[in-house]
Parts: sequence; structure tokens; C-alpha cells
Amino acid sequence: MESEKNKAAKPAIESEAPKVIEWEELEQELARLWSLSSALNKSKERKADLHQRLEPLIQVREESLRRSNELEEMRQKLESRRMLLGNLLMRSKNATEEARNREEQLNAGIRSLLVSGKALSAAHKKLKEANRLLAGERGHVHLKKLQKMLQDRIKHMTTQVSVLYPVKAIGSTQKEKLEPSFVASKSGNSSGSLAILGLQLNSLPLKKASFFSDKKEVQRSATALGYVAHAVSLIASYLDVPLRYPLRMGGSRSYIGDHASLVASASPDSLSNPTLFTNSNPTEFPLFLEGQDTTRAAYAIFLLNKDLEQLLNFIGIQSLGPRHVLANLKELFKIIQSKEFID
Repeated sequence: MESEKNKAAKPAIESEAPKVIEWEELEQELARLWSLSSALNKSKERKADLHQRLEPLIQVREESLRRSNELEEMRQKLESRRMLLGNLLMRSKNATEEARNREEQLNAGIRSLLVSGKALSAAHKKLKEANRLLAGERGHVHLKKLQKMLQDRIKHMTTQVSVLYPVKAIGSTQKEKLEPSFVASKSGNSSGSLAILGLQLNSLPLKKASFFSDKKEVQRSATALGYVAHAVSLIASYLDVPLRYPLRMGGSRSYIGDHASLVASASPDSLSNPTLFTNSNPTEFPLFLEGQDTTRAAYAIFLLNKDLEQLLNFIGIQSLGPRHVLANLKELFKIIQSKEFID
């Protein structure tokens, strides 16, 4: 750098005019130049000495700057790690809270399982005891025996009813007097008519009654319907089946009840109070020709056949038809007395 300054100053010196020094002033000028030269040398020495002193300081400064940059980088890294540790700490707290909640849920589930296990153990003990009792002398085998005895008893009692009120086919000599709905048998043929205790169900109750109607035939039909009603009532009690249409026995003056008619004739205000129907008696219809009202008698016969259909359905048999009273009763006797009913 000094050489460049000397090169730059050289043209300026050359361009100046030479200085003329007198002989008398030469000594002073030489002394001045000598002092300047010595001052210049001292300045150079001081410069060199200062340069030597400053060189370590510059190196220290550079080292300090480098260390400062490294410290800044380390500070930034430390800050990022601190933020990372903060996030990890927050996640750890959340995970700890979730684990605590999960632990509480598991504890509740364990307590529930313990209670359920105790209940299951108690139920298992009861089941073992029930199985032991069921396999014992008064268990399943005994129950089967009792069921067979009960079915034998039902069969025996039904046989007694069938003997008391036999339903048999008779000749077709009076076939034209019978109501067509009571003539057909299960197979659909009409080779013979049915009668109960020798009494047939003729068509007089369903016809327009007049003054010249045969009173004896009307009485015989009413008696036959009374027999059927009594037989149905007895068999229903043996099978322990509550009849949908209850019967009131009276021989040839028997009645059958219908709750549906009571509901149909009730006012809208009374329909909102169901206790009125539970405490009230059903509407009764006569199973005989009462005066000139044939409609009520026909409806009573229809309800009687519905009771027979209910009993047939209870033992797993379909009804033979909507108005086949004697045929349905005979079928009921036949099925209950058969071997399949006991099996």
C-alpha cells in the first residue's frame, strides 16, 4: 500500500521546481532533514510496534466475532429446542391427562365387569342348580310325565264329553230340512248330515220366523245349540283356554257374549275410559230363536263357531269353515282323542 502512495506522490515531486538551498542554510536544512528522518523512523517503528500490538487484538476481535456468531447459532438452536421441549411437554401433559381419563374409564369398566362377573357367577350357580333339579327325579322327565298325565286327563275328559254329547252322521232323509252350511264335512262332500245327541241344526233360526213355524224344530235346534255350547265350555276349561266369546249356560236358553258389540255401541266419550269396558258385562246374544228376531240368533251361532275355531287353532288345527258348528266340534273331539295330541 505504501508503494502505491509513493508512486502516486512521485509525479507530484517531480512536477515541483527544485529548491535552492544556500550554503549557509545547508547545515540547518540537513539537521532538519535528519530530525525528520529520525522522526520518520520513530514513526515507522511505532507503526510497526502498533501493528504488532493490534494484530493479536484483531485476531481476538475476529475470534470474538466468530465466537459470537457461533453463540448466536447455538442460541437459536437452543431456542428451537426449548420450543420443541415446550411442545413435547404440552403433548406429554395431554397424553398424561388422556391416560388418566382412560384409566378411570378402564377402572369403571373393570368394576362393571366385576359386578357382571358376580352376577354371572350367581346366575351360573342358579343354572347349575336348575339343571341339577331338572335332571333329578322331579326334573324334566317328571315334567314330561306330568304333561303326559295332563294330556291323558284332557283326552279322558274330552272322551267323556264326546260320549255325553256324541256328534254322529245320520241319514240324508231329512237333508232338505238342514241348513246347507252345516251339511258339508271336512272333505267337502255331503254324503251325510251331522247331529248331536240325535238333534240336528236346521235352518229355522236363520229363516224369517212366522206364526206357522214348527215350534218343535225351533226347540230342537235351540237344544242342540245348548249341547254344543256346553261341550265347548267344558273343553275350553280342560284346555285352560279363555274363550273370546264367553258362554252363559242355560240349556236350550243359552247365551253367548260379545265385547266388540259393546265397544261399537259406545259413545266417543266412554271410549277414552277403558275401565268402563273391563267392569261392564258383554252384550249377550241368544243361542235360540227369541221372538221374531232371527238376526241375533244367527249372530250367536256365528260367535259360537268362532269359539270352536279358537279351540281348534289352539291345538294347531284349522277350522272347517265359518259356520260348520257340528263338523268343527266333531273335528275337535277327534283331534284331542288322537294319539298325535298326546305325542
